[in-house]
Amino acid sequence: MLDVRRMLLLVEVAERGSLTAAADAAGVTPSAASQQMSRLEADLGQPLLHRLPRGVRLTDAGEALVARGRAIRRELRGADADLEALARLDRGTLRLGSFPTVSASLLPPALTRFARKHPSLHVKVHSGLLAHLLDRLDTGEIELAMLWDYEWNRVDDPSLIVRHLLDDPTVLVVPANSELLEAGEIGLTDLAEQQWIIRADNHPVAEVLRRSCRRAGFEPRIGYESHDYQEAQAMVAAGLGIAIAPRLAMTNRRSDVRLVRFATGVPAPIRRILLARPANRNPTPAAAAMAEILGAVAVKFADQNLNSTQFGTVRTPHQGR
Repeated sequence: MLDVRRMLLLVEVAERGSLTAAADAAGVTPSAASQQMSRLEADLGQPLLHRLPRGVRLTDAGEALVARGRAIRRELRGADADLEALARLDRGTLRLGSFPTVSASLLPPALTRFARKHPSLHVKVHSGLLAHLLDRLDTGEIELAMLWDYEWNRVDDPSLIVRHLLDDPTVLVVPANSELLEAGEIGLTDLAEQQWIIRADNHPVAEVLRRSCRRAGFEPRIGYESHDYQEAQAMVAAGLGIAIAPRLAMTNRRSDVRLVRFATGVPAPIRRILLARPANRNPTPAAAAMAEILGAVAVKFADQNLNSTQFGTVRTPHQGR
């Protein structure tokens, strides 16, 4: 196989007219340049240069190889320019994985900030279930992924570098005119007689409800199975039952429902929002920039969780029994 470095040195010899000038341009000694040309000729089995008293002249084989060498040099210079542009975040595509509640809450302001800061970069977002996102990280189809976990299904994979962005607490969703709004912070045992709106198709929040209620000593009575959080909110507003949801899922809250915090000490699970990337691949400059922005946006969302104005007004403090 041809040695590309020797081909490029041959191009320098052709353009500068001598081994000495080519050696100087390449930063090697004339003796080293002469040896490299001799090895290239030996590899090819034919002469490439006529060595003259003053300078050199290309053979036909040398002319043919120089033409190819110039094309290779152009491609290599183009590759250098591409990589430099990527490093400057002047071009390229970032492939990011996400899931619905984050895509509807935390991700949009992050994408807006990223686009404003790096307008030449394109972001492709792939939304999916947890297993789907983990598979795409493993195959390299995405560079970063927003993930979630609870205490019973931690994302603990040595092939990933995982960053904890924020905690997403579980909240109670009730109608805007619910008597529960007068109870203050509520314990789960206060809700044993309530009917519940639950997420269908073995959704994780359905498991959260069942685990939480069982810890409190009762089985939830299911009044309706919804297929998304907007549908769940509508059924809560219509009086079919109450629901629980991660706080981020209620970013786009209907005006006819309210959120209620659970009482301190109530075993209402907290969902962790995570950012993951493969451990065996260094992040691209674009991925590193997006990770920084997601971290900053997550801090703001965490503050909103603590100071939200979307929670229902309460009148009389009451601890869950």
